[in-house]
Amino acid sequence: MNDLILHDLQTRYTCKRYDPNRKVPEEKLQILYEALRLTPSSINSQPWKFIVIASDNAKHRLYNTFTEPYHFNRQHVLDSTVTILFAHNPKYTLEDYAKVVEKMIQDGRLAPEKRDRALQSFRFARMHTDENGFNGHWTKAQLYLALGNAYHTLARLKVDSTALEGIDVKRVEEEFKGELNGFACHVALCVGYHHETDYNAKLPKSRLAHGSIFLHL
Repeated sequence: MNDLILHDLQTRYTCKRYDPNRKVPEEKLQILYEALRLTPSSINSQPWKFIVIASDNAKHRLYNTFTEPYHFNRQHVLDSTVTILFAHNPKYTLEDYAKVVEKMIQDGRLAPEKRDRALQSFRFARMHTDENGFNGHWTKAQLYLALGNAYHTLARLKVDSTALEGIDVKRVEEEFKGELNGFACHVALCVGYHHETDYNAKLPKSRLAHGSIFLHL
């Protein structure tokens, strides 16, 4: 099992060209969505929203937001099976966290009488909140935990992906303003299968050596 985990991580890569005729099965997509839902976050805050771009209409809406110098990324949106907008709440509040606590009670993780005590954990979010209520740098950091989780899940599923920070954030947030509903989107993830001409699929993986990045004390 350990060898399989490492093999999957060693063979995953950033897809540079997708095969539009090969679609990811729905059951694999559902596993990915559930993995995203199960992603850990600080104080179990879950300050995120995932918008799945799957229909032709939604794909063209996203395609049309691309501007220079990001034009090279836009074809991925049309050719991949889905593209997921990873969005975070830039003004996460105590009321938002209260919804999480209520769900914890509903799921049997937290006893109802411990609700007020659980809400005290919000102090860790408050530490990252400015006088205007902005804590987007903190919630964005949680979102990247979900992105990493998606990478690993897709590697295990033998599905290709491409993370896109190369998007026009302003135009994406304007085009999907209604769906985002105040959330911020700075990264998207294309999901699909690579085309046989994808040059990156054939290149060896390159990472810094263990000894140059690890310090064992």
